[in-house]
Amino acid sequence: MALPLIRSLISSSLDLSPHFQKPISCYSVSLAFFSSSATPRSRSPLPLADHFIEKHNFPPEIAFKAASSLTTVKHPRKCDDIISFLKESGFSKAHIEEAVKRMPDLLSFSLEKTIKPKVKIFGDFGFSNNDVADILVRDPWIFTRSVDTRIVPSISYLKSVLGSDADVVKLLKSSPWFVAFDLQKTLMPNIEFLRSCGVSWSQIVSYVFNFPRFLLLKHESIRQYVKRLDDLGFDRNSNMFLVAIRTLSSMREETWEQKLELFRKLGFSQDDIMSTFRKAPQVFAVSERKICEITEFLHTRNNLGVSFIVSNPMVLGFSLERRLKPGY
Repeated sequence: MALPLIRSLISSSLDLSPHFQKPISCYSVSLAFFSSSATPRSRSPLPLADHFIEKHNFPPEIAFKAASSLTTVKHPRKCDDIISFLKESGFSKAHIEEAVKRMPDLLSFSLEKTIKPKVKIFGDFGFSNNDVADILVRDPWIFTRSVDTRIVPSISYLKSVLGSDADVVKLLKSSPWFVAFDLQKTLMPNIEFLRSCGVSWSQIVSYVFNFPRFLLLKHESIRQYVKRLDDLGFDRNSNMFLVAIRTLSSMREETWEQKLELFRKLGFSQDDIMSTFRKAPQVFAVSERKICEITEFLHTRNNLGVSFIVSNPMVLGFSLERRLKPGY
């Protein structure tokens, strides 16, 4: 009884004869009934949403979101052509829906000038259809990037660093935003500088995968972190050198000074602090609360003092509840 009543109310509000009224889907009815802004002459996104639902079997929430963003699209054929091309290029239904969900405007782009060139260039580099779909869906804003000044140079630089197409694909699947950066001004100078400091190539490649944003920091910032380590007397030939740079990059100088003061309050001498930092720089990124709790636990429960932590600094990174208490 409710649905005929709703149809009657909508028909009356639009001043249309039931005999000439176009059938309304349940999705259109529900949205029109509860929308206070709908007027007889206003252009509603509902017909396009219905089109996405009926022709492409989009979930209602994605269909409505897309239709609400595509207010300049005059005919659904433009959207249909883009969706058809993506399907032909290896995009699954789930790929397409996720891309539209993340960037509804994608269906208003030029198929010939914007969509096709981006899909084609990844294929030209040897990426499989599924790889291309995975990458572009993770970051559909790649469709807005220039092929010549951003996508091609970025992929080329990454291949020169990682050494294989497979590794480039692996990286872009997890960090597709690499394409958004000018790698000639960020990644490449940073790598060249770190290599001049003695950092091994294998360690740099590992960091590209595990800490990708670190190597995209401003080049001058990387130089400043190295200078601070030099001032602290940190050995550039140490395997912990790159770890130390990243640790400094993860906190402000004020936070670093607070950590040093905390260790002093806990009974660490300056030599103790520097020895701990040289062995395990990453533990200085542990929260102050955790450092205090672990130090107190080791001292009160097991009579283990500062010397034990200096000899075994990684203990500050262990879980107190899951590892230290059961272990001791």
